[in-house]
Formats: sequence, C-alpha cells, structure tokens
Amino acid sequence: MSVRIAMVAGETSGDLLAAHLIEALRVHLPDAEFYGIGGPRMEAAGFSALWPAETLAVRGYVEVLRHYREISGIRRKLLAYVLDDKPDVFIGVDAPDFNLWLEERVKNAGIPSIHFVSPSIWAWRGERIHKIKKSVSHMLALFPFEPELYEKQAIPVSYVGHPFADELPIEPDRAGALERLRLDPQGQYIALLPGSRQSEVDYMAESFIETGKLLLQRFPKAQLLVPLITRETRERFELALWKCGAQAMPFKMLFGHARDALAVADAALVASGTATLETALIKTPMVVTYKMSPWTYRLMKKKGYQPWIGLPNILAGEFVVPEFVQDDATPENMAQALGNLIVDKAARKQIIDVFHRIHHTLRQGTAERAAAAILPYLLQRQAVNV
Repeated sequence: MSVRIAMVAGETSGDLLAAHLIEALRVHLPDAEFYGIGGPRMEAAGFSALWPAETLAVRGYVEVLRHYREISGIRRKLLAYVLDDKPDVFIGVDAPDFNLWLEERVKNAGIPSIHFVSPSIWAWRGERIHKIKKSVSHMLALFPFEPELYEKQAIPVSYVGHPFADELPIEPDRAGALERLRLDPQGQYIALLPGSRQSEVDYMAESFIETGKLLLQRFPKAQLLVPLITRETRERFELALWKCGAQAMPFKMLFGHARDALAVADAALVASGTATLETALIKTPMVVTYKMSPWTYRLMKKKGYQPWIGLPNILAGEFVVPEFVQDDATPENMAQALGNLIVDKAARKQIIDVFHRIHHTLRQGTAERAAAAILPYLLQRQAVNV
C-alpha cells in the first residue's frame, strides 16, 4: 500500500523546508505520495500542489483579515479532501495560524499531525501552547531553546536544527558569488533585502531606498544589491524607486540570488524574518528592521516577550546586530548603523564570531532528523492498515 502524506507549506521558506523533508522521506519511502498546499521547490521534489504556497503568503492581522474569506475557504476544502483521503500523516510546515486549525481536526480524526517549525511562543502569544497540545502529535523544533517549552507540557518534540545551517558553508564563497553576479572583486557592495512578501515591500521599500541614498553619500562608490524573488515584488520596488526619484541611482535589482548578494556585501539591511538567519549564516554584518500596519504593530508589541525581533539576536540572547522597528526605522538611523558596520573592523569581527557559533549550533542534518521523527508514525499507520 502506497504511503500518502498531506502537507501544507506557505511562503518561500516553508516551501524550501518541506522540499528537503520530502527528499529525506523518499530515501526511506521512495513510492510515497505527497499532496496539499506547496510551492515550486516542493513540486520539483514530486509534490502535488492542490493550491500554491503563495495563497498563504500574507502577514499581520490587517493583511490576514483582508484575505480571510479566501484563505478560510481553501482551508475548509483542503480539510474535507484530507478527511476523505485519510493520509498516513499530515505535516504542517510553519504557517501556524492556518495549520494548527487543520492539525487539530485531522488529529481528532485519528490522523497523526506533525508540525514542522515551532510557532514563536517564546517571542509572543505563549498561550498558544495549549492550542498546540490539542492539535499536534509531534513538534519539530528548529532552535535549541524550543524543546524545553514543549517538554514542560508533555508535547512530543524533536530538535532538528535548521536546514539553512546544513545548506550554507561555514565559510561563505565570496569569489564564487562575485563571479555568478558578474561583479568587480574590488567593488563595494551593500545588500538590501526588503522582504519576500508583497505587503512587506509595500511597507518598507521607500525607507530602504532612502537609506540607500544616504549610504551612497557616505560611500559614493558602493553598489546597492536588491534581491527580489517575484515579479510582483520587483514591480513594487521599481514603483518605490520612481516615487523616491532614485531610478538613476546604483540600485541593482536581482531576480533571486539573495545568498550571493549577501556573500559579496560588506553589510546588509534586512527585513526581520528568515532572511536575517540566512544573513547570519553567510556571516554578513547586518541591520535588522521591520515595518507593518500601525494596528498590527501595537498589538504585537503589547504581546511580545523578547527585547529582540531578529533571529540572530534571539539565538545569541543579546543585541549582536542593531534593530530598528516601526517609527525607529528611519533612513537616518539605518544608514548610520550600516555605515558603522562597514567601517568598524573590530565590531565586524565580533559579530562574525557570534554568527559562526550560531551556525555550528544549528547544523544538525535537519531533513534527516525530521524524517527520523516522522517515520515511526508512518510505519505505525502502515502496520495498522495492512
């Protein structure tokens, strides 16, 4: 009997995590069938996408409310499909607000529910641990401080590390990145990563551009590298360039190539999220920033537990890199902080040393560890169904 696995992954990072997991599971179960909501990397690994991952790529209360009817309808249709199909396991990859609702219902129907990527209950909304306990058969945690939170609530959990730490070399290949981007090895480069979602680019593009303008006054020979992963985000950034009168300035937009841009950059301005972890693992000094709707920001600030928003600072447990959020995220503040990182060699070395420690801690063989945690559920189901 063929193993069937339902999965839901939203956004680019979830698509990548799930694709690696599919490949690791296929080593043990080469004929397994995977379906649900996913992106192009999952599809390349043999996943059948009933809906694209982009469906879930909204963030913040205001944005979610705007798309609630569409998202809710897709979720109910997927639930009906899964309950009728009765797969051997359901795996929700990140997207907790979407997936925990599904996981509770499939778990109650007797289907094991695995959640891959712990929700940030250590940062805010810690009360979700009770929802998680009802919904999740097993939690796969990416960060070493997370399992203790679940063990206290008797929730099965495995620390699997982070796949980016496996993918990325301990020492970045700057020469190779320069060659791939066809850049002058003697040039000076600053990377600007305003986010992977359209809503993020809408909120942050203009402040990133104005920051770039100020940096060019201080470093007139620098080139500003702006990796964008979709045509829509590129169009939004181009519109912001026009609004800021910066069309003729040295902003070099790239289709993807974020890791190459970070590898060649002396410093980076990065929207808070998974990209800050990639930046740390590539060992690029950075400034972390974020903007969102004022209403969403007030609510999240009220519920937050941590003094940091950037993953490098959270993992280090201290302010390793500067952070500027909402009203503090002014071009003047960010340009000053970035400029300091470029010229201060001692500060750069200290930051890079911390990034090396983080890399070694997270390098665990994530996909294989995650597959090893899931296999017992699959084998148990197969044994029952024989």
